[in-house]
Amino acid sequence: MAGVYFDELKVGQVFDHPIRRTITESDNVWFTAITHNPAYLHLDEEYCRQHTEFGTRIVNSAFTLGLMVGISVNDTTHGTAVANLGWDEVRFPKPLFHGDTLRVESEVLQLRESKSRPNAGIVEFLHRGYNQKNELVAHCRRSALQLKKTAE
Repeated sequence: MAGVYFDELKVGQVFDHPIRRTITESDNVWFTAITHNPAYLHLDEEYCRQHTEFGTRIVNSAFTLGLMVGISVNDTTHGTAVANLGWDEVRFPKPLFHGDTLRVESEVLQLRESKSRPNAGIVEFLHRGYNQKNELVAHCRRSALQLKKTAE
């Protein structure tokens, strides 16, 4: 099992996830299309050249969020999570573009016992995504209900 149990985590612990992902035009167009998002920012290159400060399409932020959290799963919650409880303070300080490579790190911000489930605890992660220039492009707080190893 790749994930970490609740009782193996420590506040302040940082995971520098080894998986990185270069985002392709196909990734962005496919995700935007299947989520029925008609935004010109993701689909219309000519519009972006003429009407945006970026001069080209930008990556759909919902894809960026999903990819950032997805990259974190193997090292943190894979096989040890009961459920994702929520995302807070989701921010995108810089856009991603086709061809950018996303790198992710996660920090344990808080640990608390579950009041309703003695076999689990609640962990709050701060996920941070960086492009290949080491610029912060996304971050969010995520709460997860995590199994305890001692409860097995």
